[in-house]
Amino acid sequence: MSNKIVFITGASAGIGEACAEVFARAGYNLLLAARRINRLEELAARLEEAYGIDTHLLALDVRNAEDVFSSFSNLPGSWQQIDVLVNNAGLSQGLDPIHEGDVGDWDRMIDTNIKGLLYVTRAVAPIMAARQQGHIINIGSIAGKEVYPNGNVYCATKHAVDALTKGMRIDLLHQHIKVTAIHPGMVETEFSEVRFKGDKQRAAAVYQNLEPLIAADIAEAVWFVASRPKHVNINDMLIMPTIQASATLVVRENS
Repeated sequence: MSNKIVFITGASAGIGEACAEVFARAGYNLLLAARRINRLEELAARLEEAYGIDTHLLALDVRNAEDVFSSFSNLPGSWQQIDVLVNNAGLSQGLDPIHEGDVGDWDRMIDTNIKGLLYVTRAVAPIMAARQQGHIINIGSIAGKEVYPNGNVYCATKHAVDALTKGMRIDLLHQHIKVTAIHPGMVETEFSEVRFKGDKQRAAAVYQNLEPLIAADIAEAVWFVASRPKHVNINDMLIMPTIQASATLVVRENS
C-alpha cells in the first residue's frame, strides 16, 4: 500500500493522530492537516522514522474555505491523488442550555463540524470522482444519534454530519466512492478540555471512575472500514465503551 495516500484533518491530536499512526503502520503516505503545525511536524517525524512512509503537512483551519481550497489546489499533483479522506476535525464548545448559549461557541461548532467538513470534502471529492475511486470517512458522534441536555448545537452539528454522510453516499454512488460515518461514544481525548475551554479539572471529571474509549480504539475502527475489499462499504458504525449505554447513561465505579 506504499503508493496510497490518506488525508486526515485535525491530525495533531486525539483520534486524528491515532488514525495517522494506524495508516502509517499499514504503509500509507500521510497528508496531515491541523492548525498546530508544530504538533504535526513532531508526529510526521516520528511516523516517517518508524514506518518509512512519506508525509506532507498543511497548517490549515478547515473553517476557512479560501485556505482549504487554495491549500489543496497548491498541493503537488501526486499528493492530490487521495485514496482515503478522514474528516476528523471537529469540536464541542460549552455545555449550556439553549437560552444561555454563547453565540461564538455556536459559530465555532457550526463552522468546524459542518462547514469545515463540507469545504474539505468539496476540495477532495472531485478528484476521487474523476478517478472513480476513493473512500470518505466522516467522524461523527453519539451526539449525531441522540440529543442530550445542554448539547443542543453540538448535537445538531453531529446530526448534520450523519445526514451529510448519507447524502454523500447517494450523490457519489455512481462515482464508486465509498462513504462511511463512524460515531464514537465517550472517548478520552482533548475533547472535554476543549469543550470546557481549558478547565482541566472539569474535563477530567467527565472520565472519572470509568473506562472510556481511547483514540486508538476509534482509529482501529477507521482502519477496519478503510481496509475492506473494494466491493464492501461499511455505511455506519456506532462505537461505545462497555460502561456506556447512551449519550448520558454510564456506569461509574464506586458511584
